Amino acid sequence: MPKVTIDGIDIEVPEGTTILNAARMIGGKIVPPAMCYYSKLKNTGGYCRTCMVKVVQGSAKDPRPMPKLVVSCSTMVQDGMVVQNITSSEVLEARKGVVEFLLINHPLDCPICDQAGECKLQDLGYEHGLQKTRYEFPRRTFEKEDIGDKIKLHMTRCILCYRCVKVADQLTPQRVHGVMNRGDVAEISTYIQKAIDNDFSGNMIDVCPVGALTDKTFRFQSRVWYVKPMDAHRDCKKCCGKVAVWMKGEEILRVTARMDKNNEAEEFICNECRFEKKNPADWVIEKPTHIDRHSVISQNHYEKEEQLQLGKFTDPKMIDKPEPKLKK
Repeated sequence: MPKVTIDGIDIEVPEGTTILNAARMIGGKIVPPAMCYYSKLKNTGGYCRTCMVKVVQGSAKDPRPMPKLVVSCSTMVQDGMVVQNITSSEVLEARKGVVEFLLINHPLDCPICDQAGECKLQDLGYEHGLQKTRYEFPRRTFEKEDIGDKIKLHMTRCILCYRCVKVADQLTPQRVHGVMNRGDVAEISTYIQKAIDNDFSGNMIDVCPVGALTDKTFRFQSRVWYVKPMDAHRDCKKCCGKVAVWMKGEEILRVTARMDKNNEAEEFICNECRFEKKNPADWVIEKPTHIDRHSVISQNHYEKEEQLQLGKFTDPKMIDKPEPKLKK
């Protein structure tokens, strides 16, 4: 198997593995961000350029470096390859430029956007973005559009990652939406306002990395960090029936696919499970969904089996000890 070194860490990977997936096998901060690549969908990647890395040694047979930065989502690993991601100032500077381009036309909708708190563009902007934009021209704007009875399209927020188009191509019987026009007027839309209506169209919401596609049944209901995601399942004839239900008290506000460590859907789910089953009695609740502590959603969300008593210290050494008395 080819052996590759990424930011000083060696790993052997199967033949045909991309640099991005090799980094994901290692895990941690060395994994390049990816806004368009989606491992569960074919022919994705190569659009957003956020996953660029520097190859300082092409292979053991040909140790010459690659002349330019390459996209890690589509560049295959070679035996003896040496790659730099976060250890390269050139990569970090280029990523800042990519993020600045992505944010040029993106509105500052975070205070009202349903994607806030689980938006990868927010994370990129925080880690690599500028505090103030240098763009002086009018931003591109589009009218909000209903592309289905359950899906709202905010094209102004779209970064043209093409994920939703790939979902329609690969999961649905017939795709009725795509990218219209070219250049700075390119947009995701349906042909002659045709509605998207099929059993798996809701998965476009899960794969969208920003708030361009939102669930109309959840719009403005709650911030994601105020609801508690729980793994649940049901017998479904259309899909796997394994989901994450987002609960506020005893009420289910939304249903999504379960996400893996790369924030990708483990298995795609049908619209019946997603939009029509909002009664807790419809589901077998398993356990709290694992949440990456890097996410703002982790606030007030805990996965410990034993519940800490209110008014007690959270330090394990202090839980069984009495509270100190305040001096009068």
